[in-house]
Amino acid sequence: MKTASWILLAVVGALLLLGSFASLYTAYNSGAPDPLTPSIMLDDATAGRPEVATAIRARRGTAAAFAAAYAVLFLSVVLGPYRRGDTWSWWALLAAALTLGILIMARVPALGTRAGAGTGLVPLAVVIAALLLDVRRLRTAPV
Repeated sequence: MKTASWILLAVVGALLLLGSFASLYTAYNSGAPDPLTPSIMLDDATAGRPEVATAIRARRGTAAAFAAAYAVLFLSVVLGPYRRGDTWSWWALLAAALTLGILIMARVPALGTRAGAGTGLVPLAVVIAALLLDVRRLRTAPV
């Protein structure tokens, strides 16, 4: 189960990295369509105000850059200490996934929207499932 756990976590990290690059492409390529909501495109919302579109794209670029950095750090922990069996890495990966999931879900009470909330919940669910595959590491860890 340990092997399945780190492989699943590595897949999550790789998909997070690829998703962040896709988001960076959308942010930095002004010709790429950018849906703000399922029914509103960025170009429609900012018609005639290119500075607003640039500001929104810049914010998306910053968020995507942080996502890429998170994915690289996540993969570094998974492919190094976690794969080696270090107990602290199990807790670090759980803490990171919970932080991401909770902060993304904060949009529901703070902004009154669920749009994009699944983006944080899917990785959280998969990371928890992968960590549970190797939960034995916690019981065998020295105190």
